[in-house]
Amino acid sequence: MNVPGTPDRILSGMRPTGRLHLGHYHGVLKNWIELQHEYESFFFVADWHALTTHYESPEQMSEHVWEMVIDWLAAGVDPGRATMFIQSRVPEHAELNLLLSNITPLSWLERVPSYKDQQEKLGDHLSTHGFLGYPLLQSADILIYRASGVPVGEDQVPHVELTREIARRFNYIYGRERDYEEKAEAAVRKMGKKAAKLYRSLRQSYTEKGDESALERARALLNEQQNVTIGDKERLYGYLEGGGRIILPEPEAMLTKASKLPGLDGQKMSKSYNNTIYMRDDEARVESKIRSMPTDPARVRRTDPGDPEKCPVFDLHQIYTGPDVHSWINEGCKSASIGCIDCKQPLIDKVLEEQRLMKERASPYVEDSTLVKKLIADGCERAQEVAEETMHEVREAMGLLYT
Repeated sequence: MNVPGTPDRILSGMRPTGRLHLGHYHGVLKNWIELQHEYESFFFVADWHALTTHYESPEQMSEHVWEMVIDWLAAGVDPGRATMFIQSRVPEHAELNLLLSNITPLSWLERVPSYKDQQEKLGDHLSTHGFLGYPLLQSADILIYRASGVPVGEDQVPHVELTREIARRFNYIYGRERDYEEKAEAAVRKMGKKAAKLYRSLRQSYTEKGDESALERARALLNEQQNVTIGDKERLYGYLEGGGRIILPEPEAMLTKASKLPGLDGQKMSKSYNNTIYMRDDEARVESKIRSMPTDPARVRRTDPGDPEKCPVFDLHQIYTGPDVHSWINEGCKSASIGCIDCKQPLIDKVLEEQRLMKERASPYVEDSTLVKKLIADGCERAQEVAEETMHEVREAMGLLYT
């Protein structure tokens, strides 16, 4: 049963493992900045997730959390459009994670591709309950906000698929309430005569004729209803397909545009490769890093011709400079009419220009740390309100309200 979550709501998060570099900006944050104008956006600091791999060194966590949030703001994440919060400040994440753990087969977690990969890379010390269960915590992060979309790279798609399976299993077990059809029909009547008539007609078209367009129209109709409670909406989503109540909707993976920024050595930019330029780096350091980048090995002397396609500097030019500069580099490098330092200067100028804007955005928060802490406190309060709504429905479905 595939029912999308709250329309126009997305959720994404990042682990606080230190300052963010330009690879984070071009690979993740630029996408967030675009999406925040189209969707109700929830972006969170995944501090509990950081502890699944760095549990032995928590001392820098606090510094990393605030630095990362300031980097988000520097990149252009708008607190007026996006809810930014810290995972551990919304304890409902942990509650939902615990409840979901009771219905999640162990084999589902063991088959997540990144589990074996990360364990091989980072060592046997990660044979912990927390590390095995981190994909389930990710599912709880998503499901508690009933997000319809999760912006991810291709490597994270299996995590979203696991989330969909868990939601489906939860709804199957707990969505079959007593007097379900009577409650669903009562909810239909709350929609008003015109909307109720249309809903019934669309439901009939789908259940009797398999009309997928009727199903989509009926879902859209439900999304517009103002007089129907969240619980009744969940019943009506399930009633459309002849199933039970939909308590935890299934999210969709939103594939992020592939944008792996090359590092200073031509490999993917990563702190583990020591080839990064940080988002708010010192200007002199940025210039020095780019000037010392390796180029085409064939250009031993200034007069040797080269091939831009074999040069890591030209890879960065593809992101930072335009066609005119690319043509100038192609011609000048291949004819040896320009040197590597000449080629690097327009790149340096563009990177520094980008960073000046980032530093300008970050400046108020760097100068007054209470601003970013107040912003996050407000975000945590908003996130907790949404999370508590979901948890009320979950507790009710699981018989945990004890009224």
